[in-house]
Amino acid sequence: MPRKVRICYFNNWAGKLEEAAAYVARAPQMDLRPMIAKKDDPKLLRLARLDCDWYMENARCFAAMQHEAIEFLPAWTCGAAGVVDFSGAPREPGEERWFLTMGRQPNHFGSNAGKVFSLLAKMGVRHFYYAFDEASRFMPCFGDIAPYLDVLIHDEHPLEEKGRQRLKRSCVDIHRSWVANIVPFVPPFNEAPEEKIVFLGSQMGLTDNRKRQIAALKEKFKDKFVPLYEHSPAAAERVQLNRFKVALCPEGRWFTTPGMAKTHTDRPFWSGCLGMVVVSENSKPGGRLESLHEQGMILRYEHGDTKSLIAQCERALAMTNEERRRSYEYYNRYECVGTVVAETLASLR
Repeated sequence: MPRKVRICYFNNWAGKLEEAAAYVARAPQMDLRPMIAKKDDPKLLRLARLDCDWYMENARCFAAMQHEAIEFLPAWTCGAAGVVDFSGAPREPGEERWFLTMGRQPNHFGSNAGKVFSLLAKMGVRHFYYAFDEASRFMPCFGDIAPYLDVLIHDEHPLEEKGRQRLKRSCVDIHRSWVANIVPFVPPFNEAPEEKIVFLGSQMGLTDNRKRQIAALKEKFKDKFVPLYEHSPAAAERVQLNRFKVALCPEGRWFTTPGMAKTHTDRPFWSGCLGMVVVSENSKPGGRLESLHEQGMILRYEHGDTKSLIAQCERALAMTNEERRRSYEYYNRYECVGTVVAETLASLR
């Protein structure tokens, strides 16, 4: 008999407890102005919308989770206002209940984070925390919630020692970085994309290094090079990018904290899910993308080396549909957040 599992995804943009599917349906129309510090600041409002949409896509992924060993009951989501309702909501017979948090979202509970996680644990709720960055070092409430975690996926190696010691011995500790918050295989594979390279900008903006890269790429590829300078495309707009053959994801060594210096953001992963050939700056030795590079799932160029960048872009444009489809299949099968969470839950006893 498959286990019955219900997850509640904590999302600070949400409010009361509700089904994740219902939240996903209403989130695009939400008025975010009351939820930001300067409600009339258009830049801040745009960033808020991007952040809200990103977390909304996570909710979509968790609502769609499937696994042969688990019967996933309809997923829920809530903000701080819905946690009490979640803790006391009636259960189906045999229902296993999980509270799923991501990124720095637990910090929204402030000094009460430990109390909230403790209350849920006492109510028979298990805790799954997917921390992309260095939460054990830089999230103030990590030490308070650590004793209640049943699963911790993180991108820092090693964990900060005091934080690690706060974890219970039974906590499943997995070192893994970013993945795509896309429902697997929902983005279609484009059999005939435009033979162009799309440059995906980031929060770093136009640094001197990027200006040099963009100038060189424009000179070399002319109208085959399409630069996007914004921090990130909206989640709903990402699928439209699969009209391009190549995604240039320039993040690499800009991370300055110890663990994150070996990683990247999620752009390479969702680009791969869209069937695009991924080109990215090499991470430091031992980094997350090294294994993808070795498998041919990503093309890497040397840090600060414009010739290497151009060579890898040329190689990417020459990729066949067969090579692109192999990559598309890989990313959609193994590098989507819902799949990672479902597989982890299925591995537990």
